[in-house]
Amino acid sequence: MDEYDASQIQILEGLKAVRKVPGMYIGNTNVEGLHHMVYEVVDNSVDEAGAGYGESVFVTIGRDGSITVEDNGRGIPVDIHPKYGKPGLEIVLTELHSGAKFDKKVYKITGGLHGVGVHVVNALSSKLIALVKKDEKIHYMIFERGLPVSKLVSIDRIQQADDQNISGVKIIKDSGTGTVIKFWPDPEIFQVLEFSREILEKRLRELAYLNSSIQFTLLDERDGREDTFHFSGGLTEFVSYLSEGYDTILKETIRDRQDKGDVSLEYALQYTTSSNEVIEGFVNNINTPEGGTHIGGFKAGLSKAVLDYARKRTNIKGTEKIIGDDIREGIVAVVHVKMFNPQFEGQTKAKLGNSEIKGIVQSIVESSVKFYLESYPNVGDAIVKRSIAAAEAREASRKAKELIKRKSTLESGDLPGKLADCSSNDTSKNEIYIVEGDSAGGSTKQARNREFQAVLPLRGKILNVEKASDDKTFNNQVIRDLITVIGVGTGENLDMKRLRYGKIIIMTDADVDGAHIRTLLLTFFYRHAKELIMSGNIFFAEPPLFRVQKGEKVAYVYSEEERDRVVQQMGKNVVTQRFKGLGEMNPEQLWETAMNPETRRLVVVNIEDAVEADHLFSILMGEKVEPRRRFIEENAKYVKEIDV
Repeated sequence: MDEYDASQIQILEGLKAVRKVPGMYIGNTNVEGLHHMVYEVVDNSVDEAGAGYGESVFVTIGRDGSITVEDNGRGIPVDIHPKYGKPGLEIVLTELHSGAKFDKKVYKITGGLHGVGVHVVNALSSKLIALVKKDEKIHYMIFERGLPVSKLVSIDRIQQADDQNISGVKIIKDSGTGTVIKFWPDPEIFQVLEFSREILEKRLRELAYLNSSIQFTLLDERDGREDTFHFSGGLTEFVSYLSEGYDTILKETIRDRQDKGDVSLEYALQYTTSSNEVIEGFVNNINTPEGGTHIGGFKAGLSKAVLDYARKRTNIKGTEKIIGDDIREGIVAVVHVKMFNPQFEGQTKAKLGNSEIKGIVQSIVESSVKFYLESYPNVGDAIVKRSIAAAEAREASRKAKELIKRKSTLESGDLPGKLADCSSNDTSKNEIYIVEGDSAGGSTKQARNREFQAVLPLRGKILNVEKASDDKTFNNQVIRDLITVIGVGTGENLDMKRLRYGKIIIMTDADVDGAHIRTLLLTFFYRHAKELIMSGNIFFAEPPLFRVQKGEKVAYVYSEEERDRVVQQMGKNVVTQRFKGLGEMNPEQLWETAMNPETRRLVVVNIEDAVEADHLFSILMGEKVEPRRRFIEENAKYVKEIDV
């Protein structure tokens, strides 16, 4: 066994810049950056377990605003570093780009080599306590804003309860070795200090799927809720989770795990009755929403295997029509590569750039899928026949898209007649309100500023594209009008340079039907024009529910609770009006509350978690009723008002 001691820790530079420009290291100082702090500590525990040491990770959200992460790995080294003359624990927590991940002796696989990790967490915490279980003792150090305020203290385990410095650090697992990190994010740095159980739960569930040998526990001391995540089926269970809203076509999930040199590949794939393609990529447990060379290799390997099989099955007609897109229709797959020294493109690690990975992944996937199809020809035939049907639908879809594309390049006079366009040609300032029906459309058209605000009323409910094939989707008149008006196109042909409106604002009634229409529109954008969401161009308008008036004083409120509070503040002789729909508002009211940039409420739509977004769209808009009913029953008690 390779020894893991202080001599293996290398220092590259100090922590001085971290507090000055925290966004450079954790993305931002808002919700995302706050939770990224937790991920950095958890990832260290996962790396330790991945190296073969430990199988449990405990995360506790404290009532006092703290986070505690505990593992039962080997424990951070506490001996004195021979070169730097400090305990390994102090070096790991105070020196940026220090650690044991810069060669392959201790960790062959880690979440990357940016070298920030727990050092940055320490620098951006008002207080951090690092406790190490090692050599039958408890060793600890205390830090404030990145600087040690105590020397390394070593005590017998029975003394822990009497030591006031660490009495608040709860050890859940009384293992022989391990590390406990408890930290409080610094209010001088972070705009948001409250941790979300839901956000942490999503990440721990994801890690549990990717690391089937590790059990993750999340305890929220604020309400006492405790959840455990452990999936012995690994990626097979992950694929089942992602495809929950659909029937699956294969009896068994196709999966494989192989090593080639220092690269380890594990993948699982299933075919569903959906027409969507869902492929989630990970590198060393890090999600890569923009794909990269590992996803390119997976697609190429799968296509080659299926096409080679199809050519051999001469009794199946139409195989010559098939291309890679057809083979991937309805697929749900997870691809996880583990490797030393991954090269990510950009600070967010959204895309893998290592060129050699594509060939390795392609070779493994092609070989294993081909072997599977030849071993189970009934499965192979089913996939080929499905691909042929997808090819035929693709051709019909192409013709429908071509018609839309020709229309979208025409002058505004040839745009749909129901569109009330704006006069300005400044895309950055232009807005389009998408509303339901002629009644709301009429009010909105009268209320708008004609210079920069356009209005498109939708007649009838938009198609649920989650259930529909592409040819049916692009032959739907409402969707065709929508694509034509916005101008950018869809899918791989989407061109943001052709965008006609900088803000695409969905404005529906504040009732169940309005929420449904909003979700249908969002599903269309997510599945066929995701870049509009990623670029921050999609918004929800939030019209008020009530108008409260006393004399000449008028207030617009957005919930029943807010109405009751305002009525109480105003006192006697208050008149309350409930807006049942946009059509009930006169143009002045609609302008003032939902369209005036100075006074309106807009919610920008963003995707915090692409994996969870795929899962939710699958459940909420898919064809299976039971997962949808179960989701609503389980979550209704937590939700007063649904926002995306």
